[in-house]
Amino acid sequence: MASDDVPRRRITHRIGETIKGQIASGLLAPGARLPSTRSLAVEWGVSRTTVTAAYEQLIAEGYLETRQGAPTQVARGLPPAAGRPDQTGPAACPDRLSAHGQRLREFVLPPTPDTGPLLADFRYGDLAAGDFPMLAWRKAAGAALLRRKARLRYEEPSGSSGLRAALQGYLWRARGLRCDAGQIIVVNGSQQGLDLCARLLIDPGERAVMEDPGYNLARQVLLAAGAEIVPVPVDEEGMRTDGLPLARLAYVTPSHQFPLGSVMSAARRRELLAWARHGGAYVIEDDYDSEYRFDIAPVPPLQALDQAARVIYLGTVSKTLSPTLRLGYLVVPPALSSTFAKAKRLADRQTPSLEQEALAGLIEGGAYERHVRRARRRNGERRAALLAALSARLGDAVTVVGADAGLHVVAWLNRVPRAREDALVARALAAGIGVYPIGPLYAPAPDIAPPETAGLVMGYASLDEQAIDRGVRKLAEALEAFCVEGDEGRR
Repeated sequence: MASDDVPRRRITHRIGETIKGQIASGLLAPGARLPSTRSLAVEWGVSRTTVTAAYEQLIAEGYLETRQGAPTQVARGLPPAAGRPDQTGPAACPDRLSAHGQRLREFVLPPTPDTGPLLADFRYGDLAAGDFPMLAWRKAAGAALLRRKARLRYEEPSGSSGLRAALQGYLWRARGLRCDAGQIIVVNGSQQGLDLCARLLIDPGERAVMEDPGYNLARQVLLAAGAEIVPVPVDEEGMRTDGLPLARLAYVTPSHQFPLGSVMSAARRRELLAWARHGGAYVIEDDYDSEYRFDIAPVPPLQALDQAARVIYLGTVSKTLSPTLRLGYLVVPPALSSTFAKAKRLADRQTPSLEQEALAGLIEGGAYERHVRRARRRNGERRAALLAALSARLGDAVTVVGADAGLHVVAWLNRVPRAREDALVARALAAGIGVYPIGPLYAPAPDIAPPETAGLVMGYASLDEQAIDRGVRKLAEALEAFCVEGDEGRR
């Protein structure tokens, strides 16, 4: 046998085994067409002769069949794939999971929308790609690469010392927050920060207080930890703090309540901190978009008022730079910093170093704060365009709240009952407009009823003014047709 026949036979065997595996798993069902020998040869980077040999072997073994002028296909007489359980039946789930795994198995997490191209997508959390400071980031990342050490090694799980020092200064300048760099834990976005807090601060069966409505993924993280969620209603002064029950933890967005946009009053801030101090509870302060206040200076954080070390401050660059960077940070009480560092190390060893060093360079050089000022100005223009379009196109059919800060508003649709919220969202999507209902942000608590009217959480940071106006115009048209249909249906 020629020496070059051996590797060719091995590749032929590998191709054949791969196709057998696809048939056995059900990916290739009886009668399914296989790629042409030419296209599969390109995919594998081999000659057509090698692929033809694999097909011929599978035909001889009865896995494939072919006839003159027709493509090769999976043999129709093959029995159903073995070892592939019905994905809808009980065998689709593992026989035994931990209590944590069992809770997760029951969850229905909020979907990640993939709606394809739309005329206008008002999804909250999206930013305009053109707003990203590409040149400044490239310069900072390039400088970080040039500073690379001779040895590549795992680094400090709490975050690079440079970034933590830079964040310490930034938080003091921007938020009036005093802390030591050792209190800062760099995390992969605010979601990992929430997960660490839930794992470390609450045991199954313990209570956690949360705003209602509120951030759905925070609720899911707490539920995954086994917490009993106590939803607390929100009004124009933020979460109500009178009569809070004993709990182990509270999750709040006091500087810009998500999603309704209210600011927690000074009196309620003091009440919340007193509640945490007397009950031995911790407060997670999610300061997710405090950079965006358009009429007044940002409201000081709870952490700046905390004298008893009960507040854990959670920040992110997802609303200022990009959600794709997955960079966030916790400021924890000194007594917790070592424990959080250990938990971070066990979770993923560390947040990627290059991104940390690039962000540190942006902050140290002043480019980050210059970018934040530009982004605030640009999003202020988008906000004005959205408010003007909603007023002009919808008039008294809509009531807008939460427009003083942040990157979204809530639009209450005065003519649409809450029960028809999802149907309206579907109608808007059919018209090419992405809008998102507020209903799923309310906890399923019978003693706290959501408003009777439908509401939309409308983000605007990814759109230009023309797209905003076009989107609101199409939304108004869809809403008018929707309401007419509803009126006719009630006759």
